[in-house]
Amino acid sequence: MTEISRSGAAPRRDTPPSAAVRRGAPPPAPASPRAAKAGGRRAETRLKLFTAAVEVIAEQGYTAATVEAIAERAGVAKGTVFYNFGSKEALFAAMLDHGIEHLAGVLAEAASGGPGPAVPDRDAGRTGRDGAGGPAAPGGETALDALDAVVMAQLRFFEEYGAFARVLLAEMWRTTWQDAVARLRDQVLGVYAGVLRRAVAEGLVREGLDVETAATAVFGMVVTVSIERRALHPDRPLEDLHATLADLLHRRVTG
Repeated sequence: MTEISRSGAAPRRDTPPSAAVRRGAPPPAPASPRAAKAGGRRAETRLKLFTAAVEVIAEQGYTAATVEAIAERAGVAKGTVFYNFGSKEALFAAMLDHGIEHLAGVLAEAASGGPGPAVPDRDAGRTGRDGAGGPAAPGGETALDALDAVVMAQLRFFEEYGAFARVLLAEMWRTTWQDAVARLRDQVLGVYAGVLRRAVAEGLVREGLDVETAATAVFGMVVTVSIERRALHPDRPLEDLHATLADLLHRRVTG
């Protein structure tokens, strides 16, 4: 598995702003070339550890996974884990933050009107690229188009980062990780909820829909389908899964 993100950005949890910056003081002077190079190496090491941690934990479970196993998978010394994170718990928390932030960015981009999947027109007499009725947003996109695009973006993300999908489903719901659950709800499920609220406002979705619960249900459904495909039907095209999910969603939320 490749790293969760290639951006090299360190997770927010481990780089809190200084008090001076929070008070609005000027940002620090640019780092020297040597410091910048060292920072780049550290970011690369952290990404290796994130990748190794998510793979080992997906295979063995959080409790059984050891710092030694994670370090060996990453090709670094055990002390490197402690130097960068301090503990297995801190590494896991930072890895969750990193993955959630990356996933949220991918879904938000899809919801904002990115390219999105091509969906067969189920009724040529209706408006909107996906065949749904109702007013289209600028560029011809409706909220249901955006919903389709977000679902496909999530499918593609978990196609690339399948181990992260398994960790999300199996490990992050422990009481210990409630901060990560809150971030998932705000940043990731919030994308789905926003699209569904827009669909209600456009008259595409029935009045009174509990968009928060619906957002959780859609996200969970896509995670489960992604894991099942990787385990049992790896050759099944994502487009086929997407078509089935879109059909189910359109029938339920517009009913």
